[in-house]
Amino acid sequence: MDQHASVISLLVVVTVAFVTPILLHRLKLNYIPVVVAEIIMGLVIGKSGFNVVHEDMWLSTLSTLGFIFLMFLSGLEIDFTAFTGGKKHNTLPSGKKEPNTFLVSSIIFIGIFIVSLILSYMFVFAGFIDNAFLMTLIISTISLGVVVPTLKEAHLMKSNIGQIILLVAVIADLATMILLAIFVSIYDPGQGNTWLLLILFAAGVVLYFVGKRFKNRPLLETLSKGTTQIGTRAVFMLIIVLVGLSETVGAENILGAFLAGVLVSLLSPNQELIHKLDSFGYGFLIPIFFVMIGVELDVWSLFADKKLLLLIPLLLLGLLLSKVVPVYLLKVWYDTKTVLASGFLLTSTLSLVIAAATIGERMEVITTEMSGTLILVAVITSIFTPIAFKKLFPEEVAADPKIRIAFLGANQVTLPVSRELKSGLYEPILYHTNMEKSDRNSLFDIVEIDDYSMATINNNNIFQNDIIVISTGHDQTNAELALKAKEVGVSRVIARIESPELEQSLREKDIEVFSSFTSTKTLLRALIETPSVINILTNQETSLFEIRMQNEQYDGMTLRRFPFTGDVIFVRIFRSKDSIVPHGDTELLLNDRLIVTGSKEYVEELKRELEF
Repeated sequence: MDQHASVISLLVVVTVAFVTPILLHRLKLNYIPVVVAEIIMGLVIGKSGFNVVHEDMWLSTLSTLGFIFLMFLSGLEIDFTAFTGGKKHNTLPSGKKEPNTFLVSSIIFIGIFIVSLILSYMFVFAGFIDNAFLMTLIISTISLGVVVPTLKEAHLMKSNIGQIILLVAVIADLATMILLAIFVSIYDPGQGNTWLLLILFAAGVVLYFVGKRFKNRPLLETLSKGTTQIGTRAVFMLIIVLVGLSETVGAENILGAFLAGVLVSLLSPNQELIHKLDSFGYGFLIPIFFVMIGVELDVWSLFADKKLLLLIPLLLLGLLLSKVVPVYLLKVWYDTKTVLASGFLLTSTLSLVIAAATIGERMEVITTEMSGTLILVAVITSIFTPIAFKKLFPEEVAADPKIRIAFLGANQVTLPVSRELKSGLYEPILYHTNMEKSDRNSLFDIVEIDDYSMATINNNNIFQNDIIVISTGHDQTNAELALKAKEVGVSRVIARIESPELEQSLREKDIEVFSSFTSTKTLLRALIETPSVINILTNQETSLFEIRMQNEQYDGMTLRRFPFTGDVIFVRIFRSKDSIVPHGDTELLLNDRLIVTGSKEYVEELKRELEF
């Protein structure tokens, strides 16, 4: 009978996890994160609602695995390239140069931690909690799971302000998780010593170098396909090894899972593997965990205690102050609305508060009711902070940025191309050495420079554009400038090279190359063999275009369900080394390169939707 009841409870939880995102979509409540909606649905079926679900061994095990996998994906979500800081410092509307993202983010987090510490002692003195360390961790933490999708939806991930917000959240995530492990080792007498954590981190370093050494071996690439799926097996083995080691040295199992995610992120896995892990985690285990959080939360007992009822608004105010006050540093560069919006978004908190509250309750540092209050406050912040951010953030700042293209060298190729690219999506600029008056063409805007030396290029901020096209007429000059552009971090560099030997060496440096000879030969052959294709390529209204899929909103979506209804046809999808012929059931994945055809107006709209 117990087994029957267990299956019924599991069935209810899994059904609720399945129905929740459908209800959000049908009711047009997309501003609420799915994980928050799952907690709310758990409240409805749990102790605070109809009480139809009761935790048992099955649900407890699956919920724990969900929590572990959530911490793994939190570590995997961290993009360590953000720690390099912004190489490009453009001029803001205020007239000031953009700040260094890493430096400013670090200062802001230190400010958040100091303010959180002060507020924590105030809560201790007021008698709400006894442990200031735990309260500091709870107030200072920030939810990457809320920050990342909100920034992507607002098309701010590549902007300077977006990078600062993201990096503050990343630093907070890393620091809070490490400090939580230290908290457990200090305050839980049944756990190990703090220095034993070094064993865990040392094991992580060793596993990182092992993974880096064997990552690209041909054997592993072969075994990663079909039923073997060696990459997925390796990830799960890594999680179990570090979780087990974490518990052995006296740390929480979630620290091992988080460290496993960080290691996988550092190893730069392919997007297909990440998609599989996300699908497994957010499709099965993690929803069960969040629904069970709501099931176990007894809201009515919180409302019955006047002290806890008073704590809810005070803690919400404390969370907001701990972020808005340090973030006010950004007022040096940005307007008040941008700064306030950033502070509100950084107030969002969820997963690590749940972790800290759960651990604190297990260690008897806080009561069950206090743990429930902290989780409830985290849920509230995850609902209202993205809404406040969208309302406050200036629309002109969040507007779709243009792709800036710098052409070095004005000639019969670059002149017409630059003119045709002028649109709402591209912002081309032509640079050429000083010309005689008779050589100047009034139909084109050309910025004259003294020469192509690095001093001149730096003075004119040429390498701060998104794409650099180099066509000076001298192969050696083009090659040298292309290599310099790559060295300073320009993402796309296109160079005109007529020498086959030089062309090959540049391609190895990830520099795109074109030449008059190759282009003419290819065009003539195509014109003879496939004249219809040439018609598509040369027709201004229905050319072929390449779009890189970078919008997580459409990650995993089939073309049949793709909501874009413009005059665009998907011709080909390039995924890593694979070339895919698209059909209705083909899924779009992050970093896919989509070859599409259609009217220029609709293609540019699709580019904005998918690339920002």
